[in-house]
Amino acid sequence: MNYEHILYETEDNILTITLNRPDKLNAFTGTMLSELLDALDRADADDDVKAIIFTGAGRGFCAGADLSAGGKTFNHEADGRGLQPDGGGVLTLRIFECLKPVISACNGPAVGVGATMQCAMDIRLASEDARYGFVFSKRGVVPEACSSWFLPRVVGISTALEWSFSGRVFDAGEAFEKGFVRSVHKAADLMPAARKLAQEFAEQTSSVSIAMIRQMMWKMLGADHPMEAHKVDSRGIFYTGKSADANEGVESFLAKRPANFPGKVSSDMPEFFPWWKPREFE
Repeated sequence: MNYEHILYETEDNILTITLNRPDKLNAFTGTMLSELLDALDRADADDDVKAIIFTGAGRGFCAGADLSAGGKTFNHEADGRGLQPDGGGVLTLRIFECLKPVISACNGPAVGVGATMQCAMDIRLASEDARYGFVFSKRGVVPEACSSWFLPRVVGISTALEWSFSGRVFDAGEAFEKGFVRSVHKAADLMPAARKLAQEFAEQTSSVSIAMIRQMMWKMLGADHPMEAHKVDSRGIFYTGKSADANEGVESFLAKRPANFPGKVSSDMPEFFPWWKPREFE
């Protein structure tokens, strides 16, 4: 697929996906959605990609949905589409199922879907220039991109409601204070910091272990009892414990040498993976 609204760049086992409509502050479009879905499929299938960083081109991360259609932007009946999944939700659900760690490097304004898409990412870093806004109440609509599930789990229900009720735009300092972002950096230091973190995930770790850990942690957020985690943990340790990666992890530790894990996400996931049933939009 040839990309028009994103950039896809890999280096040292790290994929950087850049939202690339800088003249429009990287406003979200149907084309951008299709390209992001393709990029995530491509990344999951590529065993050389061990971590993913999202960022924006120019001075913004993502200004939200492209509003060029005016007041009819959110009216799906007006254009005959009727009830259908929102595009941001399709994206965050795909991120939710991703097998690679996903880092947000928010370089500037991120409102609407620009903010909600980051809720589904594993770790968020911000530039001092970053601004966030869950502005839906100011547009007469409601939060999308599954953010009513993700955001309260990231920052707690009170903060999620405050930001969503007010619809105000807030700075990176508040996002850090409330736990939405891990750290705040000078603009020039943002991507180096994100890459350094991604390298910690990509080097001397088992890709299969990381893929499992990511899905175990996210999926268990919705579990109703720790027994559900016990079931998955027990199966996980049984199958990974007899793998070539587990053997290499122990042998390299005993020999005091760097590990060289042979397992591949594309072919060596445990036999019981995935353990959940796909959910359908109804």
